[in-house]
Amino acid sequence: MRRIAVRFAYLGDGFSGSQMQPGARTVEGEMRSALLRVCHLEGDDLGLSIASRTDKGVNALGNVAAFNTGFEDPDALLRALNAVSDGVYYTAYSWVGDDFYPRHASSREYRYVLPSEGLDPELARECAGLFVGEHDFARFCRPDGKPTVVTIDSIDVSEDGDALILTYRARFFLWNMVRRTASAIREVASGHSTLQDVRDALDGRDVNFGVARADALTLTDVSYEGVVFTPSSSGVLSAKRDEGIFSAGLVGGFFRSL
Repeated sequence: MRRIAVRFAYLGDGFSGSQMQPGARTVEGEMRSALLRVCHLEGDDLGLSIASRTDKGVNALGNVAAFNTGFEDPDALLRALNAVSDGVYYTAYSWVGDDFYPRHASSREYRYVLPSEGLDPELARECAGLFVGEHDFARFCRPDGKPTVVTIDSIDVSEDGDALILTYRARFFLWNMVRRTASAIREVASGHSTLQDVRDALDGRDVNFGVARADALTLTDVSYEGVVFTPSSSGVLSAKRDEGIFSAGLVGGFFRSL
């Protein structure tokens, strides 16, 4: 029995989020069902854990899961999982130690897409810069009892046709944090709020910028020190590319299809 980490992807509109929920279709539930069929292990023996929780409607290109398996050929394992999975696509793998826990990532990357009409890109970049570094994001998250001081490593703002792409990088994010900061960036870039409003909210004042929609958010990468993922030769990427799931312009495609 060995432990393996796999990268996987999904479109969020088919799931009620990633985390197991009674009576709801979730990414974790679909994954567990596929693993039980393929690996022929009892549920507790799988040791399944997932790097990042995503809300209903949020997409992923690079989430990571770890589990135990008796397979010696990782390509055969991913082929089997892709054959029986509905809406979850396994794209790469890495053998890891028994103590590997995917939530302990060194970095996570998310992308958020905003329609650029009526938005000032330079104001968007200036606003994004206010969030970079260590801040208390109590006004920019959904409280769940966790400490709210977080360090954002970077937020890049790029233009892609009719969209602004916000690329976030940090070791971890709070619940709703990307969607709430993206909403603030949109409000400032449209002139409906000011940079000072954002500074005030970071200082703890009661300023609410709303929550941006879920389906324009994609978890694009989760990385670890010393862990290198090998792309699968199972062919799932080319097989699904025509559906737009794994194309380079995934998030732009989401925006243009709305």
